[in-house]
Amino acid sequence: MLKSGIAALALFMLSSNAMAETIELTVNGLVCAFCAQGIEKTLRKNPAVTDVVVSLEDKLVAIATKPGLDIPDQDLRKALTDSGYDVKTIARTQTTLGGIRARLKKPRS
Repeated sequence: MLKSGIAALALFMLSSNAMAETIELTVNGLVCAFCAQGIEKTLRKNPAVTDVVVSLEDKLVAIATKPGLDIPDQDLRKALTDSGYDVKTIARTQTTLGGIRARLKKPRS
């Protein structure tokens, strides 16, 4: 009984994470790995954040949020502009961070 309860809980957690919303930001000023690390550290402090992906080449910051939680655009903008970056766009999608990572790895033509 305990094993089936743990398995059900694990399945619930995985499905909840799969449904979490993703916030994609286009950010200018990303020039080095130190920039990416600083952005990740700043954003991970937010209790709504579960994971962060930063692509210097694509000027992309993607944030996975916990189910039912969101981060207001003005909070995202402030966190990044206070760190010296210029936020161009903010979009909410249902694309998982795994999907974004796969998209970023595809060769460019």
